[in-house]
Amino acid sequence: MTPFEPNLSSIAVARDVLLTPFGLDEDKLLRALGTMFTHKVDYADLYFQFTKSEGWSLEEGIVKSGSFSIDQGVGVRAVSGEKTAFAYSDEISEQALLDAAAATRTIGRQGAGRIKIARSTQHSGGRSLYLPNDPLASLDATAKVTLLERVEKMARAKDPRVVQVMAGLAGEYDVVLVLRSDGVLAADIRPLVRVSVTVIAEQNGRREVGSSGGGGRFDYGYFSDEVLDRYATDAVKAACVNLEARPAPAGPMTIVLGPGWPGVLLHEAVGHGLEGDFNRKGSSSYAGMIGERVAAKGVTIVDDGTLQDRRGSLNVDDEGNPTQCTTLIEDGILKGYIQDTMNARLMKMPVTGNARRESFAHLPMPRMTNTYMLAGDKDPQEILASVKNGLYAVNFGGGQVDITNGKFVFSASEAYMIEDGKVTYPVKGATLIGNGPEVMNRISMIGNDMRLDSGVGVCGKEGQSVPVGVGQPTLRIDGVTVGGTA
Repeated sequence: MTPFEPNLSSIAVARDVLLTPFGLDEDKLLRALGTMFTHKVDYADLYFQFTKSEGWSLEEGIVKSGSFSIDQGVGVRAVSGEKTAFAYSDEISEQALLDAAAATRTIGRQGAGRIKIARSTQHSGGRSLYLPNDPLASLDATAKVTLLERVEKMARAKDPRVVQVMAGLAGEYDVVLVLRSDGVLAADIRPLVRVSVTVIAEQNGRREVGSSGGGGRFDYGYFSDEVLDRYATDAVKAACVNLEARPAPAGPMTIVLGPGWPGVLLHEAVGHGLEGDFNRKGSSSYAGMIGERVAAKGVTIVDDGTLQDRRGSLNVDDEGNPTQCTTLIEDGILKGYIQDTMNARLMKMPVTGNARRESFAHLPMPRMTNTYMLAGDKDPQEILASVKNGLYAVNFGGGQVDITNGKFVFSASEAYMIEDGKVTYPVKGATLIGNGPEVMNRISMIGNDMRLDSGVGVCGKEGQSVPVGVGQPTLRIDGVTVGGTA
């Protein structure tokens, strides 16, 4: 029996969507790639994409906005040493391909290169992490509006202090086809959905906001009443907790981070610093430190693009390489970086399947997928009980980091004081300030409750946004500076 190869069915669909309607086949694509190799080019690829997306928003029980778009096109890239030339077209045709290919030859030195273009294609082995379905077709327009109305009613029913509810629904159907100069042909069909809920609660003239939501690589059928009720509960709780919150104190203190979404701090303060391009250029605070201790014992952080149905997962990356689980830090020791093809080649390191791009109109670069810290052996209650005076940060809002020195600033959207080992009153306006490598070395207790976020992460880098996942267990971190309002 021939084993099932998920990439083969994806390639068939991608051909039907991206090649056949435009009179293209694999021979014509190889010829277009071959024109680039009349100059000295090390590598080239074609990236075809068809994306169908929609968004719905509900406010005060009324659909305030609805959007639908279809985008398609092809990106053409040539790499010579550290130099990259890139052209793209939103017209898919043989002539557009040849024109874009001609534009990329400018980086190559005159004269034929020693690297030859492949004469035939070979299918890259892909994974099967999600069903190749079109989520936009899984509900009709009326049912989509009804879904938003349900979650709004759930939120309003949770607490009489809720005065306003905003709900959003987004879906995307993405078909990509990659052909590389080495002949590798890969395709992926990527569904993505998300529901978001934002609540405004009011008490004695004071108003506070809470939000929640989630999603992943499946269709709208995932959003059962149970799931929607959980989102509504979390959003209302966050708003109502902040109604009772006191000003946060300032100064160095022990911090306990909750499981799940607080892993966004790891993503920003550590993850970006472990991306290959920053380390190749020496601009990351982690450059040249493989094999050295960069975190406390027990700290193991991975980037895993192979998790089933997760928002940050991919069957193949945007260069056609299968995704994988890459150990970045193991027991506190730096083991490796997140790599795409170019940076891995220049650094003489393995490709990790982390090449990502926002669309066919953007260059790929090394990016995170699902980045999380593995669980330890401590009970979360034991961790809280160990803190005499500190801050328990359950949820985070915005943050920023400077990867050159690892310095970060993060605002906690839901936080509580810890007094004599007990969680007491909520606080508002707490900001965590620190240095990523230093904070990683101050982790003193790691919980056994590792949790991934609910599926809401969006990562920005050099103007490009891609969906990602984060996660972590409950953590105790000593001596973190808190910027407060008290």
